[in-house]
Amino acid sequence: MNNKFLAFLLAYCVAAPLLAGDKLPEILAGSHRPAEHKARDKYRHPLETLEFFGVKDDMTVVEIWPGKDGWYTEILAPYLKDKGKLYAAHFSPNADSEYRRNGLAAFSEKIKAQADLYGKVELTVLHPPAEVQIAPENSADRVLTFRNTHNWMKEGQAETVFKAMFKALKPGGILGIVEHRGDASKAQDPQAVSGYVREDYVIKLAEDAGFKLKERSEINANKKDTKDYPEGVWTLPPALRLKDQDRQKYLDIGESDRMTLTFFKPEAKD
Repeated sequence: MNNKFLAFLLAYCVAAPLLAGDKLPEILAGSHRPAEHKARDKYRHPLETLEFFGVKDDMTVVEIWPGKDGWYTEILAPYLKDKGKLYAAHFSPNADSEYRRNGLAAFSEKIKAQADLYGKVELTVLHPPAEVQIAPENSADRVLTFRNTHNWMKEGQAETVFKAMFKALKPGGILGIVEHRGDASKAQDPQAVSGYVREDYVIKLAEDAGFKLKERSEINANKKDTKDYPEGVWTLPPALRLKDQDRQKYLDIGESDRMTLTFFKPEAKD
């Protein structure tokens, strides 16, 4: 192989556009993501998680309850903005909870302030049981929810939300779930006050709504998590509700043990 050909090959590789799958590492390393958000990648494994969920840059995706910071929105919005579509199903501006109203306001301000990254994000409302149209019916390729199921259980709205997610997905579309994984040897608290939910419980919620389990992954597992803390899952980082009490102990454990699941919406029968 002569030097001229090597020079041509190098120039081609530098100039060639990135493949769709190569965009995620670039986005994850982007300067738009705060350092404290990047620091959580080692616990949340966003690249591996989104690859497991089969997210592509030309898809219509619904992100459920992105929170005030939009941790995953910072990744999904730039990834989808050119060829895809991102719905952010957020809190209602009419929510009784001040925390939720403030969270929505902070998120809305963030996406307005960086229109080049987030200007194409479409805000919808998930406020069960009254407001649950997270996207047009049968429109989404993927619906993604990260550590939210316990909140819906606490409010007695899990069944309603799973039905709303089912309705938004296209037949054949995928629901991706990450959730704090409870101890399978202990009875499930229907309100999930500790923040932990048994994996079989989440599977039943999804299947009762019409979904079929596709695959499980241990991407976000943490064997150090004993799931028996004074303040539930919020004893661990990042919340660290006990503050300085046994702080290093909980830092050493890291973030919670999490299930990572995919479900599909069956094709409609004739």
